[in-house]
Amino acid sequence: MKVFSGSANRPLAQEICDHLHVSLGESEVDRFSDGEIYFQIQENVRGQDVFIVQPTCHPVNENLVELLLMIDAFKRSSARRITPVIPYYGYARQDRKDKPRVPISSRLVADLIQAAGATRLLTMDLHAGQIQGFFDIPVDHLFAAPVILEYVSKLNLPDLTVVAPDAGGVERARAYAKRLDASLVIMDKRRVQANVAEVMHVIGEVEGKTALIIDDMIDTAGTLIQAAEALLKQGARKVYAAATHAVLSGSALDRINGAGFEQVIVTNSIPLNGKQSPKLKVLSIAWLLGEAIQSIHEETSVSKLFV
Repeated sequence: MKVFSGSANRPLAQEICDHLHVSLGESEVDRFSDGEIYFQIQENVRGQDVFIVQPTCHPVNENLVELLLMIDAFKRSSARRITPVIPYYGYARQDRKDKPRVPISSRLVADLIQAAGATRLLTMDLHAGQIQGFFDIPVDHLFAAPVILEYVSKLNLPDLTVVAPDAGGVERARAYAKRLDASLVIMDKRRVQANVAEVMHVIGEVEGKTALIIDDMIDTAGTLIQAAEALLKQGARKVYAAATHAVLSGSALDRINGAGFEQVIVTNSIPLNGKQSPKLKVLSIAWLLGEAIQSIHEETSVSKLFV
């Protein structure tokens, strides 16, 4: 087994290797003067079980092309099996034709990954679980729930209710509510345009309760902040939020700092690159990905990693 890293989230890859007690694979990623990506493996991988840690986060297109070139290099170097480890799968929000004459971008990305030579995929908290069906290779789809639930349980939040920020997140929020023995609240959201959402109604009882909003990602934080405002107007005592992927584009962090959150919990699936806030709590998913990699390598079940 060998674990390699692209340039997207090398600290996470190193944490995974530390958990597995293996050395991070030696490779070189560079750029030509025109921006073209250069990659070279600097050790023998013939017949090896290779895992490539590379979330396709910002800059999405750069990191995606880098991943494709890495997969191709390992294929041409006769690796026995090539498993991209993509904690954050870019383009996952474009999983269907919701308007005329638009691409299904997440399917195209799946085709590219397979065409490059991937033989298996390990990912986490896809925006739409059905994306697994875009692949003709095995997909191990993990959830950050074990990491987040462990932390939230230690907070001992009183009168807890779990909040789904939109109808699409109800299944995820229900799973958290069940495991935290909490009630469930659903936000009725109307999306006006891309990255702009308007919360319309709060379905459920929140007065006097501690609300925990559960989502898969925080991008501009617009949905999150509007949900928090609606909950506080309805009488929620305190508002927390938890999401797997901290995209945090634009002024998202400033908006979170100015909102009424007690704490916003995220994971290190995406590097924060210096973004800091007293309201932001970052949890590591390295052990979870490490255990999944070990199970895949040993051909054992990964179901033990699901809560």
